[in-house]
Amino acid sequence: MTDAIADLSATELLRRFRKRALSPVEATRAVLDRIEAVDGGLNAFVLVDADAALAAARASEQRWHTGAPLGAVDGVPTTIKDMFLTRGWPTRRGSRTIAADGPWDDDSPLVARLREQGAVLIGKTTQPEFGWKGVGDSPLTGITRNPWNTAKTPGGSSAGAAVAAAMGMGALHAGGDGGGSIRIPAAFTGIYGLKPTFGRVPNWPGKMPGSITHAGPMTRTVADAALMLTVMAQPDGRDWQALPPDGRDYTIGLDAGVRGLRIGYSATLGFAAADAEVAALTQAAAEALSGFGAIVEAADPAIGNPRPAFELYYTIRLGWLYDQLTEVLREMLDPGLVDMAHAGRRYSAREVLEADAYRNDMAPAIDRFFDRYDLLLTPQMPLTAFDVGLDFPAGMKSWLDWSPFTYPFNFSGHPAASIPCGFAGGLPVGLQIVGPRWREDLVLRASRCHEATNPIALPPRP
Repeated sequence: MTDAIADLSATELLRRFRKRALSPVEATRAVLDRIEAVDGGLNAFVLVDADAALAAARASEQRWHTGAPLGAVDGVPTTIKDMFLTRGWPTRRGSRTIAADGPWDDDSPLVARLREQGAVLIGKTTQPEFGWKGVGDSPLTGITRNPWNTAKTPGGSSAGAAVAAAMGMGALHAGGDGGGSIRIPAAFTGIYGLKPTFGRVPNWPGKMPGSITHAGPMTRTVADAALMLTVMAQPDGRDWQALPPDGRDYTIGLDAGVRGLRIGYSATLGFAAADAEVAALTQAAAEALSGFGAIVEAADPAIGNPRPAFELYYTIRLGWLYDQLTEVLREMLDPGLVDMAHAGRRYSAREVLEADAYRNDMAPAIDRFFDRYDLLLTPQMPLTAFDVGLDFPAGMKSWLDWSPFTYPFNFSGHPAASIPCGFAGGLPVGLQIVGPRWREDLVLRASRCHEATNPIALPPRP
C-alpha cells in the first residue's frame, strides 16, 4: 500500500487530502519507506530528516482535518537540491570545503515559499561539487546512480532530485539549472523538468555571479510542475534580478492545447548533432504535435555557435570561486572543477567583453525566432545516459561537448523543459520544449499535450 502512495503525484495527493481519503502523515511515511528501500543503491540524498518531515506532516494533517490547509502544496512530500539554503539543514553544495556546522538560519526564496505553502520537506538531494558538471558525483557524497540502469549516470547537476522524482522519493523536487542542470538529469532519468525564464523563480544567495542560473521544478507529471512553479515564483526581495511577480497560476489553462500554434523543430540548433536514434525519437515527438492542430516545421534560430562564449562565461565563474578558497580548501576540490577553474582564469578582459557581445546578439536572435514561431523543439540531450564515474563519454573533453542543446537557453534566459519521448537502448530520451521569454504557460501547455498521449514511464520498483 505504501509503495502505491509513494508514486502518487502531488496533484493526486492533494485531491485525496481534500476528500480525507489519505493523510499527509501516510504520504510522508510512504515516501520515507521508499527512501529506506531504494536509496541505498541510488544515493539521491545527502540528508533525510524523517523526524522533521513527520512533524510537519502531522501539523499538515491537523490543518486538513479542520478544513484550513496552509497553502497550495500543504502536506506534499518535497525535496530540496543541496544548492538552496534550508533552515536547520546544512547546505554544502556537494563540497567538502563547506563545513556542516552552522548556524543554518535562512531559507532561500523557493524554500521559504514552499514551506509557507505547507510543503513537507523530506531532505536535501545530491549534486556534483558546486554544480560544476552535468553528472551526479561529488567528493562529498560519492556517485548518484540512474534508476533505469545503475551502471549509468542520472546526469546532473540536479542528480539526486531527478532520481528522487523518478523513484517516488517525494512528489515535488526543487532543482537548479546553470547550463542544463535540471534538463540533463530530467532527460537521462525520464522525468519532467522545467527551467523557467531567468528570474522567474527568485534565487538567493547567488553563489556564482552572473545571470545564467535558474531554479525550477522537477516532477513526475506536468501538472505537478505547474503547481510547484506557481508556488516557487512568488516574490522575494532578496533577489535583485528576479522578474516582477505576475501572480499567474500556471495550473490554469494547462489543457488548452496547441491548436493553431506555429512550432519550429530544430535537430541541430545550427551547430550541434544528436545520435540517430535520439534524433528520430525527438523528431517524431515534435511531428506528433501536428495531430493536435499545431503547425510543425523544420526551423533553426540563427544563433551561430554559442559554445566558445558560454564556456568562457562558465569557467571564469569557476575561476572566481576557486580564488575565494584557501590553499587547504583547494586541495579538497574535484580535480575536474580545478581544471575548469584554471581554464577560466586564463581569459583576458577583452575576451570576456567579446563573449558578452556575442550574448547580446544571440539572445535577441532567439527573440526574433519567436516573432515567427510560438515554440521551439529540439532533442534535449544528443545521447542517452553514459557510464557512472565519467565526466564525459570517451572521445570528449568537457561536459559541454555532450550538452549542446541545454546551455544556449541559460545564456539567453528563455524557458525550456525536458519531457521524455521514448527509449533508446532501454534508456530514456528527452524532448526539449523552448518558449518565448516569460511564456512558461506555453511550454507547459505543449508539455501537457505531449504527456496526454505519452504518459511518463517510471523505472521498475524493487
